[in-house]
Amino acid sequence: MSQIIPAQTTLSWQEAMIQAVREPRQLLEYLQLPMELLPAAEAATSHFGLRVPKPFLERIRKGDLNDPLLRQILPLEAELHSADGYSADPLQELGSNPQQGLIHKYRGRALLVVAPHCAVNCRYCFRRHFPYADNNPGRAQWQATLDYLREDDSLQEVIFSGGDPMASGDRQLQWLVEQLCQIPHLQRLRVHTRLPVVIPQRITDDALRWLSGHRLQTVLVIHSNHANELDPAVGDALARLRHAGVTLLNQAVLLRGVNDTLASQKSLSERLFQLGVLPYYLHQLDRVDGAAHFEVSDTEALELHRQMQACMSGYLVPKLAREEPGQPNKTLLY
Repeated sequence: MSQIIPAQTTLSWQEAMIQAVREPRQLLEYLQLPMELLPAAEAATSHFGLRVPKPFLERIRKGDLNDPLLRQILPLEAELHSADGYSADPLQELGSNPQQGLIHKYRGRALLVVAPHCAVNCRYCFRRHFPYADNNPGRAQWQATLDYLREDDSLQEVIFSGGDPMASGDRQLQWLVEQLCQIPHLQRLRVHTRLPVVIPQRITDDALRWLSGHRLQTVLVIHSNHANELDPAVGDALARLRHAGVTLLNQAVLLRGVNDTLASQKSLSERLFQLGVLPYYLHQLDRVDGAAHFEVSDTEALELHRQMQACMSGYLVPKLAREEPGQPNKTLLY
C-alpha cells in the first residue's frame, strides 16, 4: 500500500462542520451581500436548510451575486415557485428502497445511504426532500441491509452515498467497510462525496485507512461544479487520496449561471486533471422541486458538449447524461 501523506492542517473537519453557516443573515453579512435578499433567503431556508462550511465560504467573492460558488448555496425566492415536471422525488428512489439505508436501482451495484446530511446544502440537491429519518439505520438495522447484499451475488459494487457519506465518522465507516469485505462477491467500493471539496480537512489519516486498507478496489467520486472550488487545500487532499491508491473521478451538474459556458467547463476539466481527477459525468439537472431556475435545456447542453468535444482532449470531456426513473442505466444525451 502507498505511503500516506501527512495532513497539513490544524482545523479539524468536525470543527468545520460545527462552524458551518446556517442562518441567512449571517451568510449575507459575511459575504457583504444586500440585506434585501434576506426575506426570500429566510423563506427558502424554511423549506430546505442552509448549510455552508467556512472553508468553502472563503472561496466565494464577497459582494458578487454572480459568483458561481455563491449561486450554488444562496437560498433564493425562485425556490418557492412550482414548475411543471418537478417533484419531491424526481428519480423515484423511494420505489427502490427495499431496506433502511439501501437504494437498489441498477444491476451489479447497490447504494447505501450512509449519512443523513451533508457538509453543504447545494440548492439544486435532488435529495433535498428525501426521507432521511426513515433511512438512518444504526448498526443493528444495518445487519438486514448487509444480509440483502450477501444474498444477491450479482452485486459487485457498493456505493456509499447520502447525504454525504463522509459526514459520518471514520469509526462507523471503518466498521461498515469491514462488513462489506466479508461479502465475497463484492469487488469495489465507490464513495460519492463532496466533502473533500467543501472541507478538504476531511481527508484524515483515519479516512485514508478505511478508504485504502482493505481488499476492495476503491473509487472516490468527488462533486465539483466549478474550477474555483478547487483551491490548493483541495489539491492537497486529493494528492493524499491519490498516494493512498484511491481512484479519483468527478461528477458535476450542469447549472445555469454556474458552469453553463465553454470557458467554465474547460477550466473545470483542466483543473481536475491537473489534480489527478478524471472528469466522469456532467449531469443534466434532476428535476427536484425548488431547483427549476438552475435548468439548462437539452438543446443548450448538447451544443455546449459539442463545443467541449471540439476543443478538449477526449479524456477531459465528461459524459453528458441524465438519470431517468425506471431505466437500467443513466441515459447519455449524445
